[in-house]
Amino acid sequence: MMECATEHIDERFGKFIAKHHVLTLATTDSRGIPYVANCFYAYDAKRNIFIFTSDDSTAHGTHLSQRRDVALSIVLETRIVGKVQGLQVVGIAERGDEEAKRRYLRRFPYAAAAPLRLWMVRPTYLKLTDNTLGFGKKLIWQSME
Repeated sequence: MMECATEHIDERFGKFIAKHHVLTLATTDSRGIPYVANCFYAYDAKRNIFIFTSDDSTAHGTHLSQRRDVALSIVLETRIVGKVQGLQVVGIAERGDEEAKRRYLRRFPYAAAAPLRLWMVRPTYLKLTDNTLGFGKKLIWQSME
């Protein structure tokens, strides 16, 4: 079970995360060879976890079964330098639980029509780059665990 780790997370992280719905997931296979995939996600702010679904037969699904250390990225696509925003995450993946399923289906109700193999990522490190706060402004959060 994941513990709540949000008491020290700046609210600007949550606001950015809530504005988006696709993350880029970076995994590695058992030999350390990297792979990336894009996934729809839901975020549980209370537990500070990202939730996504992945079929076990996909490359990233297979990697998650072998190695739980992952990285995530969420980015606002823009060519305007003053609006650049992006989140980088390092964390640990584990299988989704019932609360994760409820949260994911609340955000993506149509997903109920497909089999769900949910994953949760508990961040150990978050870095939000937000040029709307000033050029190159970065907010960093790191788990105390």
